[in-house]
Amino acid sequence: MVEHRVRISWFCWYGVYSTIFVCMKKIILLAGILVVSAIGVSAQTKIKLEEVKQHIGDSVNVCGKVFGTRFLENSNGKPTLINIGGTYPNELLTVVIYGPNREKFSGKPEEIYNAKDICVTGKIVEYKGKPQIVVNRPEQISIP
Repeated sequence: MVEHRVRISWFCWYGVYSTIFVCMKKIILLAGILVVSAIGVSAQTKIKLEEVKQHIGDSVNVCGKVFGTRFLENSNGKPTLINIGGTYPNELLTVVIYGPNREKFSGKPEEIYNAKDICVTGKIVEYKGKPQIVVNRPEQISIP
């Protein structure tokens, strides 16, 4: 026997031996992906740079001017530090990119972002009493 199939939408086929449940499973899976995506997007709260200390532990999106950068090539973890909102030690937020993640950037982060306005997305953590965001991917930093 040959099953004749009829396309009923862009992702479902219905045939003599097929059931509508195959299509329903795809619809439910697609709906689940959309819900998870929406939750992920809404988890990033946009805040003002001056509010970072009130959002320790939160995943945020924050923008500000870079006042200084530094690559500590001989330090443990080889961090790149990007100071936003003021020069060290008066910065409002430090963005940290550890050595292995530097390779993911198209250039040297300390040169790409120095003296620019940037937006950073990530979780704010406290390090030695100051807020910082550790960046693992270039997509977490944008130049508006």
